Amino acid sequence: MLVRSHYLPLFSRLGDYAPTLLEDAAYGRDRLLFEYWGHEASLLPLTLHPLMRWRMAEASRGVGTWGRISRMIHEQPQVLRRFRDEIAASGPLGAGAFEGERSSGGWWGWSEAKIALEALFWTGEITTATRRGFERIYDLTERVIPSAILALPTPSDADAQRELVRIAARAMGVAAERDLRDYFRLDLADARARVAELVEAGELVPVTVADLKGTRYLAKDAKIPRRVDARALISPFDSLVWNRDRTRELFDFDYRLEIYVPPHKRVHGYYVLPFLYGDALVARVDLKNDRQARVLRAHATHIEPKLPKREILTAVREQLEAMAVWLGADRVAMN
Repeated sequence: MLVRSHYLPLFSRLGDYAPTLLEDAAYGRDRLLFEYWGHEASLLPLTLHPLMRWRMAEASRGVGTWGRISRMIHEQPQVLRRFRDEIAASGPLGAGAFEGERSSGGWWGWSEAKIALEALFWTGEITTATRRGFERIYDLTERVIPSAILALPTPSDADAQRELVRIAARAMGVAAERDLRDYFRLDLADARARVAELVEAGELVPVTVADLKGTRYLAKDAKIPRRVDARALISPFDSLVWNRDRTRELFDFDYRLEIYVPPHKRVHGYYVLPFLYGDALVARVDLKNDRQARVLRAHATHIEPKLPKREILTAVREQLEAMAVWLGADRVAMN
């Protein structure tokens, strides 16, 4: 409808940039990123690879993965070896390269090849060398991830999880324990133990937030800015709004992506981006990039109650004009 989702967070923060920069960082010769499971399938800095090895090790035991992947790991290790050996011999391959790749059952009717490749991806034996459209093209991890990264020592599970909680705390500002857990999808018991350890070490500071129940946490060096002058259209999958409960609590903004809602039941539109203005989420914009007409279409703009509509509409229009330039559209059409 607009642009592939992983391009949007950088636009929200940087404005007009060349998406090829992200492609090079993810899949170029001097890559800086790799694909793996963060909170969902994510592009992560290479420096996080050692911190994810505990998750890969758990996956190799069938733990923490989806059911059919776990079953294949437990029951059909010979199938995994066959697919790994084929990639080792032939070089980068996607699921479509294997005989019998066609499957029944629609989007989720995965073939044996798809399940096997996802299992090998989860265990870290293969990774994404590049992409062909939406399709992952896999290769052996040791042929993709730089040797200097692979040579880094593997921390203990607890040390890795503590560092992931530290990263989450710095990224989120103020966060409940469940927020820190969800940022990298840690298990409840693991997250609770790591948060308690970081509190005891003085690295996380327990705080209370007015009108919110329960304890929140700040990284020890966190600072409250005197002013926030942000103006940004936010991807539905941006970490700022990914956790809908947190978005509701902190911003009083009840956000829902309605692409799976029947048209007659939609409230705000099909592909709606929140609009960040200052330190508040103040509007929702239903967008479509009409590539054939070269028009960025805002089908609807919904502004939160009791806010200055003209001022916010002007700010939204400015951001839409900037987005149109970035997308290569000739103009903006606002309904």
